Amino acid sequence: MNRPHPFLPANAQTKRRAADIAYDTIEAMIATLQLQPGSPVVEADITDATGLGRTPVREALLRMVTSGLIVQQPRRGLLVSNIDLAEHLDVIQTRRALEGLIAACSARRATALQRKDIVRCAEQMLQTAERGDLDDYMRADHALDLVNHQASHNRSAVQCVVPLIVQCRRFWYAYQDAGDVCEGARAHMHLAEGIATGNEAHAVAGANRLMDYLEKFARRIIDQ
Repeated sequence: MNRPHPFLPANAQTKRRAADIAYDTIEAMIATLQLQPGSPVVEADITDATGLGRTPVREALLRMVTSGLIVQQPRRGLLVSNIDLAEHLDVIQTRRALEGLIAACSARRATALQRKDIVRCAEQMLQTAERGDLDDYMRADHALDLVNHQASHNRSAVQCVVPLIVQCRRFWYAYQDAGDVCEGARAHMHLAEGIATGNEAHAVAGANRLMDYLEKFARRIIDQ
């Protein structure tokens, strides 16, 4: 049987393409460090571990090579990309531009229900952060991203930002002891509330607040 995506409820996967499920599953394994940076990626091992078919796994891995989450090296095969501390600041800077664009689009295009759902997800992040429940916090974080991305109706920006989100999530997992999950939840709430207002400037300000948090966290690690 296919293992459920750790950040999604089981019923969210019922009608999705097998390759998309494989991509999300492997992506989560990378983000949560089940697949360590620099470690080899063996197609057969992932197929056995997840119960997914070889064809969707192969397609997902090729997509990840394109996005940079996995690298292909001569004579070494596929490897999970390493976390480059200096380069991570560039990741955040690039993500800042995309998140601002997506937030503005969501503020302009989201339905009333989507605005409520975005705020609800942020509220769940605050609650789980206070409990110290990292798994539920990350599920709520992922759910917020999904609603925000759907509400934006900007597929190009979303396709560009998703690999950067995974890199940031992986960075957080790797150095979580130096992070403040409650501060992160509050930053997400600023983003959610900005989008919910329908005011594009407020939404962009919320996105920048979240990126400020991620940048401060990254610099804390780099300066150690």
